[in-house]
Parts: sequence; C-alpha cells; structure tokens
Amino acid sequence: MKKQYNTRAILASLLICGFVGMFSETALNIAMTNLMDVFQISAATAQWLTTGFLLTLGIIMPISGMLLQMFTTRQLFTGSLISLIMGTLIAALAVNFEMLMFARVLQAVGMALLLPLMFNTILVIYPPEKRGAAMGLIGLVIMFAPATGPTIGGLLIEYLTWHYIFWLSLPLLIIGLLIGLKYLENVTDVTKPRIDLLSVVLSTIGFGGVVFGFSKAGEGSEGWSSLVVVISIVVGLIALVLFIMRQNVMHDPMMNLSVFKHPMYVVGVLMVLSCTLISMSIMIILPMFLQTGAGLSVFTAGLMLLPGSALNGILSPRMGHLFDKYGPKWLVIPGLVIVSVILWFFTTLSPASSVAFIVALHIGLMVGLGMIWMPAQTNGLNQLPPELYPHGTAVMNTLQQVVGAIGTAVAISILSSGMEKYMRGSAASAKQAEISNAMTAGSQNVFVFTLIIALIGLVIAFFIRRVVVNREAMRTIH
Repeated sequence: MKKQYNTRAILASLLICGFVGMFSETALNIAMTNLMDVFQISAATAQWLTTGFLLTLGIIMPISGMLLQMFTTRQLFTGSLISLIMGTLIAALAVNFEMLMFARVLQAVGMALLLPLMFNTILVIYPPEKRGAAMGLIGLVIMFAPATGPTIGGLLIEYLTWHYIFWLSLPLLIIGLLIGLKYLENVTDVTKPRIDLLSVVLSTIGFGGVVFGFSKAGEGSEGWSSLVVVISIVVGLIALVLFIMRQNVMHDPMMNLSVFKHPMYVVGVLMVLSCTLISMSIMIILPMFLQTGAGLSVFTAGLMLLPGSALNGILSPRMGHLFDKYGPKWLVIPGLVIVSVILWFFTTLSPASSVAFIVALHIGLMVGLGMIWMPAQTNGLNQLPPELYPHGTAVMNTLQQVVGAIGTAVAISILSSGMEKYMRGSAASAKQAEISNAMTAGSQNVFVFTLIIALIGLVIAFFIRRVVVNREAMRTIH
C-alpha cells in the first residue's frame, strides 16, 4: 500500500527553496559590470561568481546519490537549507570579492544537496501518471528562476544595490525551511552505504579539474594554450576515466553508472545537457550584449528578459500536463525546431536591432526550451527502476552543472576571442561605437555556437520515445 504524503506542502517547500537557490545562480549575471567597478576586478575574475558556484555543484553532486542513501530526507533538507541561508546572509553583508565568493560557495553547497533531493522526493511521492505535472512545476524553478534573476537583479541594482538580491532571498528561504520542517517526511530508506574514499577523490579531481580548466580558458591572454588550462583538463579527464572504471567494478558504487544502460535515460540526459549549454550561454552573454553592445541600462536589459521568463514559468506546468497526456516526442521535437530557428535569428542581432525584436526572440527561445527540458528529463527518469532513482538524479544533475560551468566558460571565451579579433582590425578601438561593434561580433559567435548545439539536439530528439513505466516495480518499493 502506497503511503500518503502531503504532496502539496512538500512540493511547495522544495519549490520555494529551489526557486531562491536557482534565482541566485543568475541574479548576479546582470550585476557583473557593476561588481567589476565596485570591487575593481576584471571580467574573468567576476565570472568566478557564476563559475565557482557551478564548480562547487559539480564537485558535490556526484556524491549526492550516496548521501541520499546515508541520511534521511529531513536531515539532508535541513543541512542544505542551513548552508543556503548562511551563504545568502554572508553575501548580503559582503564588503569585498572574497567574502562574496565564499558566500557563493556556501550557497552552492546548499543547492548541491537540495536539487537531487528535490528530484528524488518527487519520484517517490508522485505516481508515474502524475509526475509530468509535478516535474513541470520543478521546471518553473529550473527555468523560470534563473531566467528572472537578471530581471529582478537589474531592478534592484537600478534603485537599490546588488546586496538586496540576497536580502530579498533570505526571508523566502526561511519560510521554505519552516514549511519543510513541518510537512516534509522521510521518504527514502537509509541504507548506510560504505564510503569509498578513492571514488570521492577521483570524482572531485575529475569533475573539478575539467570545470576549472574550462573556466581558466576564458581568462587571460593565453586562453586555451595556457599550461594551467591544459594540465587541469587532462588531469581531470584522466581522473574521470579512473572514476568510471572504479564505479563499474564496485559492488556498491558511489555513482551507479548502469543508469546509462537505459536508452531513454541517455536520450533524456543529452536533451537536458543541450538545453543547459544553450540557456547558460544565452543567460550570461545576452545581458552583456544588451548593455555593452546595444547600450541599454541595467534595468532596461533586465526588463527585456522578463516576458520570456514569465511565459516560460507559466507554461512549464502546462508542458508537464501535456507530457502526461501525449508523451515527449510531440513536445521535444517541435521545441528544438523553434529553438533552432530562434537562435538563427539571434545570430543576426546588431546594435540597430529593435527592442521588440530582441524581446520576441527571447520569448520564443524560452518557450522552446520549456517544451524540451522537463518532458525529456521526466521521460528519461521514468525508465529507471526505483532503486536507481538516487543515482539517476545524481548523474543527471552532476552533468547538468558541469556542462553549465563549461558552457559559461566557453561562451565567455568565444565572446572574448571574437571581440579581440574585431578590435585588432579596428582603427579606433577606443571609441564607444567600436566597443559596441566588438561586443556584437563576439556575441554573434556565441549565438552560432548555441545554434550548432540545438541542431545536434534536434537530430538526437528523433530517437526519443515514450517510456512505459513498470508498475510492478513501482509497487515493490511501497
């Protein structure tokens, strides 16, 4: 007999906390120029406020599958919220870059525990036929929260200071914690798996090394030829190969890679990763283009991103219902067609492009991504047997954060190299008009990169098919 949970209250608590955590991931993107002036730091250093956040997620998330089996749901939830609240409070009080960076790491630790917990809890407390709708609400968090970050951040910077991004978040996190403490129950069994220290070390060096290497490539004049970049990526890749080999021979692996034996899970992961690359690249480059390329204010740039973000949030639960009814194919393939067409239009943007045109493109992009993300993710997770839920969510979330960090670094790198190439051919590189043109040239290169990712995703999408959930397997865990 399946245990009855107060699913609405549990979901509300997880959504509030997840929303604030994901919001903070991108809210500072719009403040980058402002923070560079306030703290007297370079663009490459400021980028670490985003990349460092993602790097921490990428290091901690691989062990989340193990943590979900070692601790109760309530213990992990409480731990994640304490870390998030402390990080947010320190960020709100930050007086220098180092203090803010430390706060971002604390926030990332909280999110690294909360995100897998959120997905795993939904998989346990909702039956398969209702998961699409629940995952659609999570889609509101994963897509809507990071997308509204630049808008709300821009508004706060225009009229207050960047500190208020965090002062606004703090009471919401406390409310989410109190609701969770009242209604969240322990939904999984604690099995106390053996901790394999070698796996933890290899995972940390592997995922951390790759993300660090890609992040450093976006800095300085040496770029990809830097010895630090090459060594970091090579050492990281070697550690990942050793990590994978070790997981495959262990009886009780830290990260069970047998999830990749399920083809629709693999397709779902690839769809999610393509969406992550596209959205992270656009979210960091578009605000920069709007401010430096098009010469718009922080507030105007943020406001322009609001309609698309709002529509994505409104449509995400609806996409979940449509997935429950029709399956993934009729959402994912049209979604990727829309995204590809929109990104092609993005490659034509210039300082002369109208505000209405850019807003329309952003709306189209956010709608298209909303049609892909949750249906593909839910369909993939549905194919896993219940005992692999913690590992399936850990693998998907880990790859998503690592690819997000890589996407951010690659986008910055492509932007920088495009700007430098344009400036080398400019006779008046100090003029504002030429700086705008250089930003446009670099941004267009990034948009071409995201278009290629979307087209690859479209090809993969033709292999997606609806998963029929094994109800007997579902009954065995309840």
